[in-house]
Amino acid sequence: MRPRSAPLTALAALLGAALLAGCTSDAPADAPADGPAAPSAGGSSAAADGSGDSDFFDQAEYDRQLELAKETPEGPKDKPWEQMLRPEFVSTTAYAKKGGGDAHLCFSNAGVFNPWRQVGLKNMRAEVELHEEIGKFTVLDAQGKDDKQISDIQELTGKGCDALIVSPNTTATLTPAVERACEKVPVIVFDRGVETDCAVTFISPVGGYGYGAAAADFLVEKTEPKAKILALRISPGVDALETRWSAAKRAFDKAGVEVVDAKFTDGDPARTKSIVADALTRHGEIDGVWMDSGATAVAAVEAFEDAGQEVPPITGEDQQDFLTAWKEKKLTAVAPAYPTFQWRTPVIAALKILAGEEVPKEWTLPQPVITEADLDDYLKPGMPPLHYAMCGCEELPGFPEKWGGKE
Repeated sequence: MRPRSAPLTALAALLGAALLAGCTSDAPADAPADGPAAPSAGGSSAAADGSGDSDFFDQAEYDRQLELAKETPEGPKDKPWEQMLRPEFVSTTAYAKKGGGDAHLCFSNAGVFNPWRQVGLKNMRAEVELHEEIGKFTVLDAQGKDDKQISDIQELTGKGCDALIVSPNTTATLTPAVERACEKVPVIVFDRGVETDCAVTFISPVGGYGYGAAAADFLVEKTEPKAKILALRISPGVDALETRWSAAKRAFDKAGVEVVDAKFTDGDPARTKSIVADALTRHGEIDGVWMDSGATAVAAVEAFEDAGQEVPPITGEDQQDFLTAWKEKKLTAVAPAYPTFQWRTPVIAALKILAGEEVPKEWTLPQPVITEADLDDYLKPGMPPLHYAMCGCEELPGFPEKWGGKE
């Protein structure tokens, strides 16, 4: 099973140091998956200032993701959480629920320690509400701790679960626990991978290379040759972020665009503003801003305004605060996404497995990019600033109130 990486989220803007746990290596044992991280065990050749390349780069996976991002997925056009790219189906007849009765689904969650995961869990619970055949839904929260999630998975496999959904806190450390669970119950892994293919299916969007390339290609298109690009990164040594940067760096190098600075912001809005102000002082002007996450995009916008300069083409993410700024300030922008609608898919997959229906071994979901043309479709009045627009939740029970919104 090909490991994938977790999304970078808006917690960075709140806590000043949020980032993803790498899927090719684990975060420190005492750090939450989206909390402060040290460089990975695998190491990174990225320079301390963020300008270097990364040992995480995988040419084959890079090529694969860029190709997938261009393809049209199979499945219902209005339900991207049910869509799939290049599916290779496997039989699940061995897992078909026998004897009737309501299904007991269980979920071992890495945690709800950031807005992305909070929106996602609300999506999952609402999806469960849609299915009368689910009689019980048990969720255990690992609170970003590997040891707790290992214990949680062991506990859940003894609770009579018909199927177990797992979003791993880290990769290598959780792999043995997932392997043991696979011996007792059909397992669905999503969002982040593990180093085993024992799960019936692994669910995730396209990935970091697709994200980084989409943002970089937009800036190349919107700027002149030899344009001055400022790259704002969150933190080094995390594969989800390193792959985004690797893809962007290749796009910029190919186009002859100059990355004048690539700086780590630690997800801190104040630091982001300082970096932008310093870049403007030293370089005179900046022609575009690339970000490996949208958490501090609004802070970057405000930094240009504070300097009395026009905001150049900028990349962000599908958070409401950035989308609102984009619309109100008439920015030239794009918003790649690691969509939270993916939290609906594991429930759907679990029910298919218990019904003995085929599912893809790797269920790769589309990874849309918000552009000027569809900005209004994703900007939702009444939703909180840190709501993720690509939730696929608008028709779910309790929307918008359960997601913190107002009618």
